[in-house]
Formats: sequence, structure tokens, C-alpha cells
Amino acid sequence: MQHLQSTIVVVAAGAPHPTFPDRLPAGAVVVAADGGVDTALALGLRVSIAVGDFDSVSGEGLAAVEATGAQIERHPAAKDATDLELALDRAVGLGAERIVVVGSANGRIDHLLEGLLLLGSPQYDDVELDALLGPATAYVVRGRRTLGGVPGELISLLPLHGPAEGVVTEGLVYPLRGETLHPGSSRGISNVFAEPSASITLTGGVLVALRPGPEDRSAG
Repeated sequence: MQHLQSTIVVVAAGAPHPTFPDRLPAGAVVVAADGGVDTALALGLRVSIAVGDFDSVSGEGLAAVEATGAQIERHPAAKDATDLELALDRAVGLGAERIVVVGSANGRIDHLLEGLLLLGSPQYDDVELDALLGPATAYVVRGRRTLGGVPGELISLLPLHGPAEGVVTEGLVYPLRGETLHPGSSRGISNVFAEPSASITLTGGVLVALRPGPEDRSAG
């Protein structure tokens, strides 16, 4: 059994997706990033720590989590990191071995792109990172990961911060055999699960494996 802090849920702002409760790890510590406080409350989660400048959270939400004993960590509005980065760093400081980010695929596109790039940053090399983005799930792959899926389900492999080298896959319809995926290339887009699980191995770099979810199965 994992220690309580080994898996931490970081909740960002955004409308909660109806599938979130079934996809969240049970019993995890919850760190909310600013407006993620309201998202966490809507999901019925108990917030342990709330982090941010609190320009997007409701007053009622912040008061509610404070009343239940949550730590409130305020940062100035003029800061050098997003609320999500602050929350991720706080989770790492708690000793997280795995972090599940709860977010949204909607909203500002700059926040979405920055968030995906942030997950691949070297500062999180020692943490297993997943993100629930509406119906989609993103898995950061460093070295090797085995992912569950449904045969016929789409999965895309996108390199972050540079080439993903020596990529080998098992359990996908279109196997990769030691290939290098370059940023900007569409080589890893729209692969398909051939088995109930698939393994992804790489010898260098980092990539994100994206499952668009049951609401979008078009191959593109």
C-alpha cells in the first residue's frame, strides 16, 4: 500500500468532467491551484493545500476549504510561475512519487500548451505524471511506461522539449522500433491500441502519450 503522500492530486481551474470521479486515485492528498479549489469542491474532494494568488477562486470556495483545515498558501499576483507550477512544486515538496493533474481541455490555449510543456520539465524527472484534461488523459513518459487502454482506442505520442529518441512500442497497431520522434512531426499522431495494454520505451528525451478519450475517436 502506498503512503498517503506518494500519490497527490493537483486540481487546476476548469469545469469538472463527469468521468473525473471514476478516474481519480482514491485517498490521495489534494493540492488545489487557485480556482482549482472550486473544481475540487465540485468533485467532492477534500483540499489539503490551496496554492496561488487566488484571483480566480470564489470567496465561498476558499472559505469552505479553509474551514475544513486546508493550508492556504498565498502568492503575489506578480509572480514568475503559474498557479499550476506552484501547486506541482508543492506536491513534489510533499514527497509525491506520482502526481495526477486534474484540468480542462477548454479555456485558454496558451494555458493548455504551457501546462503540457510544464509536465515534461526536467524539474519533474523523478515523478510519474498524468493529467486528466476533460475526456482526455495525458501520460508523461520518461524511460518506460505501460499504459492501459481499449483495443481500437486512439493514442498519440508527442515529444516535449526536444527529440524523443529510441522510441519502442508494444501493443499498438503501428509499432515504433527505435525511432526518434521530433517536435513538430506528426509521426506519433493517431496510433491505436491493439491490446488492452501498451508499453512505451525511449532511450532519451521525454514525450507525452495522449488518449483523446471516448468522445473523440476520429483518426485524423
